[in-house]
Amino acid sequence: MESTGKAAVAEFISTFALIFIGAGAVVAVGLGLDLTGVALAHGLVLAIMISITAHISGGLVNPAVTIGLWVAGMVPSRRAVILMVAQLLGAVAGAFLLKYLVPRELYDAGGGGTPALASGIAAGKGIVIEATTTFFLVFAVFGTAVDPRGPWSKTAGLTIGLVIAFDIMAFGPYTGAAMNPARWFGPALASGSWANWYVWLIGPIAGGIIGAVVYATVFLKDKELVTP
Repeated sequence: MESTGKAAVAEFISTFALIFIGAGAVVAVGLGLDLTGVALAHGLVLAIMISITAHISGGLVNPAVTIGLWVAGMVPSRRAVILMVAQLLGAVAGAFLLKYLVPRELYDAGGGGTPALASGIAAGKGIVIEATTTFFLVFAVFGTAVDPRGPWSKTAGLTIGLVIAFDIMAFGPYTGAAMNPARWFGPALASGSWANWYVWLIGPIAGGIIGAVVYATVFLKDKELVTP
């Protein structure tokens, strides 16, 4: 395990990349990019950044994942807090760079890439969507990166990235399928879009905790775990 300082830098860069590319793809919908393109942009950037930083920080790139690992006893409290701060700061940096670079009309039309509820989707349903999609994400993290029987060294980044992609393909139109408080927070701060803010805090954190607890209690009893 690398030092917490190095891990924090890795998490900052990884989350910066996720928000810059992911939110950038959402804004690019105004230029004709479709849902598949948005999903692949998120999935590919996450797969690559996890693969690059897994040996440094665990490749968490998400406060909900970090909290899930902390609840399962996989990450010490101090390290978890520092990594989450790094993730949020990376998200803010990525969002503001995107705002600076993209034409203002296009940026505003895309809400700066901030996740939003579709018409007809109540906040309660949005929370359940975010919780369920994040459950799948954290379940995949545990199955590939925490469970010693999982394919950590070979396919974890790709597997986790593909989960992001299929979640966005199915539920991106309803909530943005952020699955990540940082994915919401950075663009929200840059764009000033705070509507229904609690959806992207409660949903991902709840889903992350449930996913971590289910996998850890059902599948990881008496196993020597891989610590991010």
